[in-house]
Amino acid sequence: MNITILTLFPEMFQGFATNSIMKRALGKGVASINVVNIRDYTKDKYNRTDTPPVGGGAGLIEKAQPIVDALNANRKPNSHVILMSPRGRTYNEKVAQEYAQLEDLVIICGHYEGIDERVNSYADELISIGDYVLTGGEIPAMAIADSVIRLLDGAITKESLDDESFNDNLLEYPQYTEPYEFEGMRVPDILYSGNHTAIDKWRRKQSLALTRQYRPDLFAKLTLSKQDKKLLAEYDSGETPKWEIEALEKGKKFVHK
Repeated sequence: MNITILTLFPEMFQGFATNSIMKRALGKGVASINVVNIRDYTKDKYNRTDTPPVGGGAGLIEKAQPIVDALNANRKPNSHVILMSPRGRTYNEKVAQEYAQLEDLVIICGHYEGIDERVNSYADELISIGDYVLTGGEIPAMAIADSVIRLLDGAITKESLDDESFNDNLLEYPQYTEPYEFEGMRVPDILYSGNHTAIDKWRRKQSLALTRQYRPDLFAKLTLSKQDKKLLAEYDSGETPKWEIEALEKGKKFVHK
């Protein structure tokens, strides 16, 4: 997959592409990122890409010509072009999964007070990452590129993707590391039982409860199975269910450190 980012500040992406998962994925050829400087395409004799808005008003507006020329020079016949805009559909994991199926994605980053309205007609889609104001589209572009590339085959292990938050509208279950006890807080004993069926069941229960508590909007979208309802009832009762007690008893040979 190739991601092309049109921006006035290409230097902002230097560290992004040379660290962690992005660096490994790009190094393995899982994806490529092409950062294009919009300023290289301006026809303004002073090399400007912005101007005061027609009719007056605060701030500066990005001109259409440099953006459109940069887009035309770098888009491909199969490119899906998105423009960061507060009018757009809200970006989430589902959209990331859609984009991960593409061969070529172009992201246009706005900046300053806004962009010429006519640029909108050159985009296939408008996208917003949330209801707040940023100085430009560069940080949203990084967020989109990161969330999409990590979904591509070879970027990270399939097992890591399967258990992540927002899969099936669920938050991820709690994760722990050694030592067993830290400042009076202990790792749940079930995680030491060695009974992976029971561990999976416990993790499902925790995911359901956490989603209900912290993201009721996501929880409302869930279709709960009979097993899910039973697990939540167990959670609400505060009592340790029979299956968990049996797993702990049989797993006594698995001791925590």
